[in-house]
Amino acid sequence: MSEKVLITGASRGIGREIAVSFAKRGDELILTCNKNIDMLRDLGESLSSEYGVKCRTYSCDVSDHEKVKELFLQAGDIDILVNNAGIAWMGLLTDMDIDDWRRVIDTNLGGLFNTCKYAVPVMVRNRKGSIINISSVWGSVGASCEVAYSASKGGVNSFTRALAKELAPSRVRVNAIACGVIDTDMNRDHLDSDELNALEDEIPAGRMGKASEVADLVLRICDGPEYLTGQVITLDGGWI
Repeated sequence: MSEKVLITGASRGIGREIAVSFAKRGDELILTCNKNIDMLRDLGESLSSEYGVKCRTYSCDVSDHEKVKELFLQAGDIDILVNNAGIAWMGLLTDMDIDDWRRVIDTNLGGLFNTCKYAVPVMVRNRKGSIINISSVWGSVGASCEVAYSASKGGVNSFTRALAKELAPSRVRVNAIACGVIDTDMNRDHLDSDELNALEDEIPAGRMGKASEVADLVLRICDGPEYLTGQVITLDGGWI
């Protein structure tokens, strides 16, 4: 049976691969991004044409509560929410200004509050639903020069576990995927080739993860048992 899936940050990278995976199985899609709206629209048209699915695209900054509220007024009921939108900032904490700090926290963590605020009542009413938050291994162990990002993803992990306990009686599941180094534009934007090669040497699997592997795990969680909730599942090639 087709489900209705909302994916944030879907224009590229992990979010794009997640959208493709759900389209392949015939689900209705609602895709958002903040900046690359033309890229997102092209993706939506491509998925509709290739897989015959209904696909709506929206420009939405998940850190903006009013914009998220408007998004859900247009989207209506959803069955699955994938919180993928996120940003990074690298550098010394002392070099970070307050606006950069707020932007990272408000997007990576505040965005979860905004989307869940409006997705949860629908799911509770229907007594079904799955929320999957894309997190990071840095949320578990922290990363030098990525204090804000690490703090935001640590918040995502705790948010996931707490909300899962809140919603379990209503048969709504909440889980997270803590990604290691995934081969995405965001990582390539922040790390040069030498840094990426050095990282790969540290990973027991000998390579970066693929965005398609994250997407595959998202689907497996969605199709998993109802008893699977409140988990932060690490996907890092044995790295951390």
